[in-house]
Amino acid sequence: MTDEQGTRTPVDGIDTGTPHSARVWNYWLGGKDNYEVDRRLGATMAELYPQIIDIARASRAFQARAVRYLAAEAGVRQFLDLGTGLPTANATHEVAQDVDPAARIVYVDNDPIVLAHARALLTSRPEGATDYVHADLTDAKTVLREAARTLDLDKPVAVMLLSTLGHVADSGEAAALLRGYLDALPAGSHLMLCDTIGTPETEAGSEEYASGGAVPYISRPREAVASFADGLDLVEPGFGSISLWRPDEPVAGEPVDQWGFVAAKR
Repeated sequence: MTDEQGTRTPVDGIDTGTPHSARVWNYWLGGKDNYEVDRRLGATMAELYPQIIDIARASRAFQARAVRYLAAEAGVRQFLDLGTGLPTANATHEVAQDVDPAARIVYVDNDPIVLAHARALLTSRPEGATDYVHADLTDAKTVLREAARTLDLDKPVAVMLLSTLGHVADSGEAAALLRGYLDALPAGSHLMLCDTIGTPETEAGSEEYASGGAVPYISRPREAVASFADGLDLVEPGFGSISLWRPDEPVAGEPVDQWGFVAAKR
């Protein structure tokens, strides 16, 4: 909740003394669903690594373009949005249901403040459906069980992990987690993934982020992020900066250090 000045007021059960990635991300996007502790860390990060704000905005734009592609061109009608974060414009259900009002979307997050805003994620068109699962995305078994209340897991599903997998520090564990989701889904399902790649600047940012009290978030070498598509068929233009993934207009400036892909399960 916010007061009359637009300042966020505490919500019961939410730790306002420790920065949280969803709220820091919201700050970088210019939102108000954050607290002073999140703004301090977000401002420090932006000063150390100014591109982080461009990355946050590019990630949201990539999400909208990729969801639109999956719904309009790949024929996907079901989406599992893992680590969804706080509601923003062009949320997954809005973009997908603009293409097909019957699209079905399940959002997953474990942040209490996202839970407090979950109703904003559930404004489905009557022909389709949306649901919110309050769970840790690393618990694939629970997430899939709960998602099956809304999604038909015998039909293709787009699994989305956007600027999220860096919370799983071990790359082997991250790859196994992705396999756990995709192995439960049929051919024609897709993986949509993006994350910050390792550079001296992003690695310094990761260190600052962790030292600020937030749950650590790592950046990986390009090769490590690319390996998460192993065994899948990459959708053109393949793996690269998300700024260059089917942009709606010519890209101005340097492509961001967040790379990703959309890939189909055979």
